[in-house]
Amino acid sequence: MDSKHSTHQRQLTVRISRGTEDGTFSTYSVPWRENQTVLDVVTEVQRTQEPSLSYRYACRVGVCGSCAMTVNGKPRWTCRTHVSRVEEGGVIVIEPLRNMPRIKDLVVDMREFFQKWAKAGNTFVGTATRNDPPATVLPQSKKRKLADAAIECINCGVCYAACDVVSWDKDYLGPAALNRAWTLFNDERHADPKDVLHKATSGSGCNSCHTQGSCMTHCPVSLSPTGSIAGLKRSSLLSLLKGG
Repeated sequence: MDSKHSTHQRQLTVRISRGTEDGTFSTYSVPWRENQTVLDVVTEVQRTQEPSLSYRYACRVGVCGSCAMTVNGKPRWTCRTHVSRVEEGGVIVIEPLRNMPRIKDLVVDMREFFQKWAKAGNTFVGTATRNDPPATVLPQSKKRKLADAAIECINCGVCYAACDVVSWDKDYLGPAALNRAWTLFNDERHADPKDVLHKATSGSGCNSCHTQGSCMTHCPVSLSPTGSIAGLKRSSLLSLLKGG
């Protein structure tokens, strides 16, 4: 017999958290393939072994962020996480994101996340009308550079899931909402940056951040919500000193 057909293909053990609320773990075995991602593995389990497994994904190429899950204890985009980087002894453990209620299996309810995003004053209000020429914002301006440093967030929820402050303070707005507030505060076209600063610093806003940096460590696109929050704190202090 051809040796290629007589040897067994290496198997990967996959433990997936199932159910609602706390849930329980189910264990599956899938073929170990070159360059497979964690999302590939979840998809294979759903298509070949567990049709009722619930999870989210859309683009599969790191654009939408909807496939975020907890893999071996860390929040990640599963479409850009290769099994070879995270497996431990041929095993990967997959859970839903932390800090958000579970709907089923690997799907979480993100309403709280987006409600906080809105609570931070993150609705753009323009000062121009359709009849006005486009606003001129110089790329080299200080405010534009500050906004650019944080503008690539796509609200995947990874930083929110990684944040320990969110775990113990459910009123805390969270790193994504505050990162967005920082970009809007620095947007020269926005009508009321003072309102953004007030909402982002009130109650459990940016002053509740403990600067642990977990959001920055886990951000899939290497943003620094920690830096954005520090910017909000500085701006709030300066506004207070100026009597604004």
